[in-house]
Amino acid sequence: MIIYGLKNCDTCRKALKSLPNAEFRDVRRDGVPAELLKTAYAQFGNALLNARSTTWRGLDESERAKDPLDLLAEHPTLLKRPLIEHDGALSLGWAKDVQEKLLG
Repeated sequence: MIIYGLKNCDTCRKALKSLPNAEFRDVRRDGVPAELLKTAYAQFGNALLNARSTTWRGLDESERAKDPLDLLAEHPTLLKRPLIEHDGALSLGWAKDVQEKLLG
């Protein structure tokens, strides 16, 4: 299991605490593989972008209009967190449904 997120994100910390055997990858430092981003975007669509982030608020309209995959490649902190890869399946966020799915 791999958790993609930010080390200073409270939600990512909660997920990592609940999933102590998961590998953590900081998207700011390590990035997210392009193929994984494509798969995640196909599954989650624009929900993959965190439009409430300070990074998003700092973008002008022309940047916001770019292809979401290009935006995520340029600004990995725009990724809604955490993105969790487990046995080939992806989960986004740390809501109750994701917790139930991963914790049983």
